[in-house]
Amino acid sequence: MKKLIPIALSGILMLSLSGCGYDGHYRYPCQDPVNWESAECKPPICTANGACPEDLVEIKEPTNG
Repeated sequence: MKKLIPIALSGILMLSLSGCGYDGHYRYPCQDPVNWESAECKPPICTANGACPEDLVEIKEPTNG
C-alpha cells in the first residue's frame, strides 16, 4: 500500500502536466506570421503596446550561401 500512493501521485502529476504545452495558437496575434502584414501588426499601431512582430519574435534575415 505504501508503494501504491507514490505511484498514484506520480501518475496524477504526469497527467496534469501533459495538458501543458503548445496547442497550436499564438499568445499574441502579431506572433503569427500570417498576421504580420495586417494593420494592427505594423507601426504605429503595434508600437503603443509593444506588440510588433519585431518585439515578439526573433526575425532572422536570410543569409546567402
